[in-house]
Amino acid sequence: MTERPSRRITRKTLLTTAAVVALAALNAPAVTGFAQHAYHRYEINQPEYKGKYGHWALATLPDQHQLNAIHAILLHTGMVLLIAGSGNNVKHFDGGVFKSTLWDPATNTFKKIDTPADLFCSGHTQLRDGRILIAGGTARYEVLKGDVKRAGGAMLVKNEDPDQARAFPKGTVFRSPAGVAYRSQFAVHVPAAKKTPTSRGGNVTVTASEARVFVEAVEQGPLGITNTTERYEIQGLRGRDADNLYGMANKLGLDKKDFQGVKDAYEFDPVTEKYTKVGSMSEARWYPSLTTLSDGRVLAVSGLDDIGQVVPGKNEIYDPATKTWSKAPTRYFPTYPSFFLTGRGKVFYSGSNAGYGPADKGRKPGLWDLTTDTFTAIPGLNDPDILETSSSVLLPPAQDKKVMVLGGGGVGESRTATSRTAIVDLGTKHPAFQPGPRLPDKTRYLNSVIMPDDTVFTTGGSSGYRGKGASDILRAQFYNPAADAFTPAAAPSVGRDYHTEALLLPDGRVAVFGSDPLFADKADSRPGHFEQRVEVYSPPYLFHGVRPRLDLGGRTRASGGDELTLGSADAARITRVRLLRPGSATHVTDFDQRSVALDVIRRAGTSLTVRIPDDPSLVPPGWYMVVATDGGGTPSKALWLRVR
Repeated sequence: MTERPSRRITRKTLLTTAAVVALAALNAPAVTGFAQHAYHRYEINQPEYKGKYGHWALATLPDQHQLNAIHAILLHTGMVLLIAGSGNNVKHFDGGVFKSTLWDPATNTFKKIDTPADLFCSGHTQLRDGRILIAGGTARYEVLKGDVKRAGGAMLVKNEDPDQARAFPKGTVFRSPAGVAYRSQFAVHVPAAKKTPTSRGGNVTVTASEARVFVEAVEQGPLGITNTTERYEIQGLRGRDADNLYGMANKLGLDKKDFQGVKDAYEFDPVTEKYTKVGSMSEARWYPSLTTLSDGRVLAVSGLDDIGQVVPGKNEIYDPATKTWSKAPTRYFPTYPSFFLTGRGKVFYSGSNAGYGPADKGRKPGLWDLTTDTFTAIPGLNDPDILETSSSVLLPPAQDKKVMVLGGGGVGESRTATSRTAIVDLGTKHPAFQPGPRLPDKTRYLNSVIMPDDTVFTTGGSSGYRGKGASDILRAQFYNPAADAFTPAAAPSVGRDYHTEALLLPDGRVAVFGSDPLFADKADSRPGHFEQRVEVYSPPYLFHGVRPRLDLGGRTRASGGDELTLGSADAARITRVRLLRPGSATHVTDFDQRSVALDVIRRAGTSLTVRIPDDPSLVPPGWYMVVATDGGGTPSKALWLRVR
C-alpha cells in the first residue's frame, strides 16, 4: 500500500506551486518577449527565410579602427574608404584628431589612413582615373546662442590700391573707430583694385576690390556688438597702405555661429592609399555636392562658406588634368543638393538636400543646362516642401532616365515627415513627377542602393528629426522598377538616421555605416551616441544557389562604344550584364552610383559579347563593376573595368 503524503507536505507543495504560477504571471510579458525573440533569431537564420528576405550580420571592427563614419566610398581596389574627419566631435576638432580608415570587406581587415585635415562634411566623387576628389570640410564648429563669448561676423577687407594685391594672415587685427579690436579667424587675400579707362584722355577710374573674412572680438562680452556700418583700420599699416586698405562691417554680434567651410581640396589615391592636396576652391564649402560631368570634370555646388552662410550660388568646376578650379554658372541651391548627370552639359536636381538654406529658395526640382545656364522646373511632386533629408536615386538601368525621390522631412528640425515616393521620366518631352508606391513608414534619412538585379534596396531612416523620440525605423525593403512595387526584406538590428551611409559591395552584399541620433531614449532625456557598428546585408539572391562566373580575360580598360567579350561557363544562363558605378555616400546622398545596361550582341559557347554605350553622359569616365545576372536575378561577383 502506497503511503499518502502528509497534509503538511501537500500544503507546502501547493504553496510552492502557487508561488511559481504567480511569479510566472507577473513575468509573463518578459517570458513571452524572450520566447518571441528566441523564435525570431531561429526564424531569420533558416535557409527558407534567407532565400526570401536575405540576412543581416554585424562586421567586427577592432577598437583601434572604429570611427564615426561620415563618408563611405567604394574604391576600384575593392576597399571601402571611411572618412570621419573630426566625426562631429568638437573635442576631436579642437585637438586636431582627424580619422580615415580603409576597410577590406572581402577579408574584414582594416588600415588607418593619415588624414591631413578635417574632411568632416566635405563633398566627394570618383575621378576618371579612379582617384577620389574630396573638397571642402570644416573650418569651425557651430556655437549655439548663449554659448558665444565673443562678438563676431563678416568683415569685408577693401583694397583701393590698383598696383598691388595684399595677403593678411590669420590673426590680423581690425580696430573700430571706438577702438574695439577684432581678430581674423582665417588668412585672407585681397586682389588689387580694378582700373577702368575713361573716355577722356587716358584717365582711369579705380574701383576698390574686396575679400571677406570672419572676425571675432579680442575681448569677450557685449562690448564687441555693433549693428552699424563702420570702417575699421588694419593694425600695423601706415601711410598710404593704411589709406588704401581697411575693413568694413555692418553687424558683429553674439548670435549663433554656424559651421564654417574650407576652400581646400584633396585627391585620394586608392593605389598609394594617400591624400594629396590639390588646388583650392575659390569658395569655402561645408556640405557641398560634387558631381562628375560627362567630360570627367567635376561640378562643385553649394555648402556653407567661411562665415557660415550658404554659398550664394557661386559654383565652380574642377579639372583633374590641371588640378585647378574655374568658375561655373551661378545658381543657388541648399546644401548637399542631389544632382544626376542626364545629358551632355545637363544635370537634374531632384530637390533632395540635406539641410541648410531657406525654405523658399533653391528647393524646386528641375533640369539645369550648364551650357546655357537655364533651369527648367519639373512639376508634379506631391509634398514639395518635404524634400529635406529625402533619398534620390537614378533607377536602374540608367538608360531609362528615371529618377525616384523617396521620403523626406520638413525644413530644419520640423516634425513633419512623409512616406511619399515619386518618379520622373526625364526621357519624355515634358517631364513631370508621377506618384510612386508609398514607403511602409514616414521616413527621413532613408538609404537607397542600386542592386545588380535592377532593384533598389532601401533601409533604415527615422520618422523624427535625427531619430528624436526613439523613431529609428528597423525596416528594409526592395523597390522593383519593373513592377513599381516594394517587397519586404529582412529587418536590420541597428537603427540608422542622420550621418548614415550604405554601399553595394563587389560581392553583392550591402554595407551600412554610421548614425548620429540626438538622443538615446524615447523621452529625449539622454544624449545619443554615434553608431560605430557596421551591419552588412546579404540579399536573397546570395542564397539561391551557384552564382554565374565571369572573367574579362585580363582586360581592365575600355572606351565608350567598345565591344567587350566576357568569358563564362555560365554564358547560356546569363540574361543581363550591367556596369555599376561604385557608390560615394554621405548624408543620404549618393548620386555617383548608377547601373548601365550593356546590350548582349553575341553568344558563343562559353563567352558572350556586350557593347558599352558611346555616351559619356550615360557612362561618365571612371572605374565600374561589371556584373552579370542569370534569369533568377543571381549576380556574379563584380569585376573592375575602367571606362574612358
